[in-house]
Amino acid sequence: MHSEPENMLEIGRIVATHGLRGDLKVRLHSGDPDLLLTVDQVNLRLPAGGELEPEVVRRVVHKGLVLLRLRGYESINLAEPLIGGSVFVSKSRLPELAADEYYWGQLQGLKVIDEKRGEIGTLQSMYTTAAHDTYVVDGPCGEVLIPAVKQFVLAVDLGRGTVRVALPQGLIPEE
Repeated sequence: MHSEPENMLEIGRIVATHGLRGDLKVRLHSGDPDLLLTVDQVNLRLPAGGELEPEVVRRVVHKGLVLLRLRGYESINLAEPLIGGSVFVSKSRLPELAADEYYWGQLQGLKVIDEKRGEIGTLQSMYTTAAHDTYVVDGPCGEVLIPAVKQFVLAVDLGRGTVRVALPQGLIPEE
């Protein structure tokens, strides 16, 4: 899994432990936390380097996060070193999405092209608000925050590695 093979998709990050039995709090990059409730196997890229393919023995949604308990890491002392790790799932284990939906791992690194201004940067990260996801784009104009709504995001072309947008005046700094 060293270079994120085509069949793996990063879906979240381990942000903390929960309780004494080694439950890990996983914040998904986007989407429905129920996504992780159906998988029995995850891949982890550890913060200190290295990778694991542990079996999931418990999974539950808790306050918008997913709590995972992994076989062999069923105590807080064993689980703590996993904090900060990235969680990957085989694409074949992920549910099919609607035609206009994407997993975050498919979007990260795409070039963002505005209809009027041309290329404005690269999609670096995303965060979720109560209303919608927001894309964080970094480029020549600095950091640009784009609400991920149909009004602004016109098309995603994974083959070309682009996201076409139509941004309103004032969304890009120093306009």
